[in-house]
Amino acid sequence: MDLRELTERMHDFVQSKGWYAPESPRPQTPANLAKSLAIEAAEVLELFQWGDEADPAALASELADVLLYLLQLADRSGIDLETATLDKLALNRRRTW
Repeated sequence: MDLRELTERMHDFVQSKGWYAPESPRPQTPANLAKSLAIEAAEVLELFQWGDEADPAALASELADVLLYLLQLADRSGIDLETATLDKLALNRRRTW
């Protein structure tokens, strides 16, 4: 499965919950999605709050949440995430740290 297919499945899920409806209590705007992405990323960090290990199942679940919000934010913002990622990798190859 590629990013496009994952994005389509994510949209199917969000649509099934009614979150794309104009009157939704959870408007799927880029700003709201960016906030949700940050919150989910913090939940990944929380798994490591008191140690260097995390429960693999919990970590997998939180990472999946991060990916879903990232896919949705990119799509709603008109960003081809695959192209953006490849462009960033190419840029990073030329950088030095």
